[in-house]
Amino acid sequence: MSDFVSNFWSNYVIAATLLSILGCAILLWLTARKKVQSADDNTTGHVWDEDLRESNNPLPLWWVGLFIITIVFSVAYLFFYPGLGTMPGKLGWSSAGQYENEVAKANAALEPVYARFMEMDTPQIAADPAAHAIGERLFMNNCAQCHGSDARGSKGFPNLADKDWLHGGEPENIVQSITEGRVGVMAPMAAAVGSADDVKNVAHYVLSLSGSPHDSLRAGLGKPKYAVCAACHGATGDGNPALGAPRLNDNIWLHGYGEAAIIAMIANGKHNEMPAQKGRLTEAQIKVLASYVWGLSNAPVTAAAQR
Repeated sequence: MSDFVSNFWSNYVIAATLLSILGCAILLWLTARKKVQSADDNTTGHVWDEDLRESNNPLPLWWVGLFIITIVFSVAYLFFYPGLGTMPGKLGWSSAGQYENEVAKANAALEPVYARFMEMDTPQIAADPAAHAIGERLFMNNCAQCHGSDARGSKGFPNLADKDWLHGGEPENIVQSITEGRVGVMAPMAAAVGSADDVKNVAHYVLSLSGSPHDSLRAGLGKPKYAVCAACHGATGDGNPALGAPRLNDNIWLHGYGEAAIIAMIANGKHNEMPAQKGRLTEAQIKVLASYVWGLSNAPVTAAAQR
């Protein structure tokens, strides 16, 4: 670990870079001074394939000039721009800084587009065709990688097009999820439940909560042990949006369905994380994106319908 917090690698890169440039300059200087002994026919005496002879002609001046310009340019570049280890360069330029400046300019240019959406509520934005198109593009660029282009998710990634919400489906909940991100943690509970047989019984009780196929005898035995789960998921499996604890009494399974999947969840626990977007998206972009997501599970009232 010390290699990553010390200056060793930075100094190593600086030394390697400067020595490489200096070596090129010295090599160019030495080759320009050295006179190769040539034969009377101006060849070095090397012969390949019986009749290919190496001539002893000096480098063209324009070629030497390009070498010199390259060396001077390299030194000037490293003085003004980052390239020597962790040295920032005299101009203080960085790719991250340039990216941030370009994003800031783009956001400033888009402010007039988003301005009218800031005065609208979520249902109005969801029903607005222009806002819908912008929200869809924001979703494709920032959310579809996990939740899918149709927003229906996949194993481990919630479906955003239904009415099942881990942290609540109201507009303010969706805005908070996008802005601050979410961290879902279920600790391994096998030790708290009891034996492997107890874990299996609890799994069947969980299946019974949603009316899924289960062993009723095992479910009955697992009900008392389910008490350790009820603290988060509720006594009847209603879940807890404040904790992000999913409902267990519906037929929606985020991390897999069936006895084996539930046993694995109880035994191993789960850690899920949605990254915060507040550093990547503006407040207005988040509002439009949240309205688009809200509209996926809430049929928006169009302007024609309002009339």
